[in-house]
Amino acid sequence: MRKKTIGFIWLSCCVLLLLSGCGQATLPTPSSLTTQPRKQPVHAIVTPRPTPTPKPVIATPIHIRIPAISVDANVEPVSILSNSDLDTPHQDPWDSTGWYKDGPAPGQMGSAVIDGHVDRPGGGPAVFWNLRNLNAGDQVIVTTSDNHQLIFHVTARVAYPVHEAPLQNIFGDNSGRYLNLITCDGYWIPSEQQTSARMVVFTRLG
Repeated sequence: MRKKTIGFIWLSCCVLLLLSGCGQATLPTPSSLTTQPRKQPVHAIVTPRPTPTPKPVIATPIHIRIPAISVDANVEPVSILSNSDLDTPHQDPWDSTGWYKDGPAPGQMGSAVIDGHVDRPGGGPAVFWNLRNLNAGDQVIVTTSDNHQLIFHVTARVAYPVHEAPLQNIFGDNSGRYLNLITCDGYWIPSEQQTSARMVVFTRLG
């Protein structure tokens, strides 16, 4: 009995010491206890990420044939030079053509553009020497990188003074599927290091 009394006194002292550190705190009575509602687990709302739509692979032009003027040439992509002129082919400069890669590809909606030299150093004929001889209805056949052949037909042939070429018509007509062919024309201007005109052959798919 003595041991139980000592244990009870020791436990009471511990409770008093614990409460003395809390100021005026008192032990809760059964009537002051309230039942706290159980918190429901919070589920994070995860918004599913949309599946990225893969960019369509564009079939680029790799070859061009113009039967009426015996053109049978490769096509390589080209861009705009620092002087704002359209670049020409580099791999085979005089016998290949250049597709303006920053515009539509042939067969896409809009105005695709392919250029080529009219002559080579010394004055000999280059790939587009006879472009001036094309007439309405002549075929321009483009082979694409996925081995399809696109057949365009000439709708017009116009020589423009070099500073008056209608760039919107040549590069920016989005009303159909066009392919426009460009080469130099006119006479040489030594002070400008270019010819006086541009020959443009307008064609349409189908």
